Amino acid sequence: MVTSSHEALHRIFQKDPALLTRALQQVLHVPFPEPREFAAMNVDLTEIEPVERRVDTLLRAETDDGTYLLVVESQGKPDERKRSSWPYYLSYLHEKYRSEPVLIVVTQSRATARWAAEPIHLGVHGMPSLTVRPFVLGPENVPLIATEREAKKDPPLAVLSAMTHGRGRQAPAILESLEAALRTMDRETAAVLAQFVDSCLADAQARQMWRDLMTAMQYFWRHPWAEEGREEGREEGREEGREEGRVQERAEMVLNILRWRGIDVPDSVRERVDACTDLDQLTTWSQRAVHATTADDLFTAVE
Repeated sequence: MVTSSHEALHRIFQKDPALLTRALQQVLHVPFPEPREFAAMNVDLTEIEPVERRVDTLLRAETDDGTYLLVVESQGKPDERKRSSWPYYLSYLHEKYRSEPVLIVVTQSRATARWAAEPIHLGVHGMPSLTVRPFVLGPENVPLIATEREAKKDPPLAVLSAMTHGRGRQAPAILESLEAALRTMDRETAAVLAQFVDSCLADAQARQMWRDLMTAMQYFWRHPWAEEGREEGREEGREEGREEGRVQERAEMVLNILRWRGIDVPDSVRERVDACTDLDQLTTWSQRAVHATTADDLFTAVE
């Protein structure tokens, strides 16, 4: 027995499901397709067993216009399961916190960016009941920061630029600019941001260049990158062997930085660097190599 208007307003459609179709078509003018059959379903949407659902990053932003929940999803490739997960995330967060959720998708792939930017429509074709429009950050809209001036203006944005664009011919300019920007930050913050970049550089040559730049700046003597080399030296044995290995590695770094920056390395410069056994001197040369315009600049102190 129906005892309330709340119940009556939905129970009538249980009695005559076709009435719901007619209401959509004739009252709301929704082009709902004609059903072949109807089937009643369990109205209980409670999940019997907990289902683990996690967003990548969730931030609450308090603004003059109210509270926003920023849902950040890192997406490597298209995944059609997200077409249902993302609307669920937003609806759940809105219901639980009574705040406005905003979905931001971050990707390094142009193809994935185009896929993620497609609106997600749930409901009737052409007139959906729910539409989710993700905001997408990717190669086509994240600015390519390749000058020291731009990078120093906003180092975190320069980090995002490097993570998004740090490949191909533009990689040296992007990474060198970012290295200069990180110099303006405190050591711990710079180290964390640098590790983010390292994790995102898919190109092996760009990643090695980045590690050489950071090692030259001595950001990471306590980082695993440096510790790996030290551990290898310990396993090899004597201190003399470890020191020799570090000298050789630093000399290669100096020359590699010059080559990756497109600077010609004459035999005389290469031989002088290879012949050097002073680790401190090689460290100085590696730092100069980052901003040198010619190979001979290695041996000239900047006034």
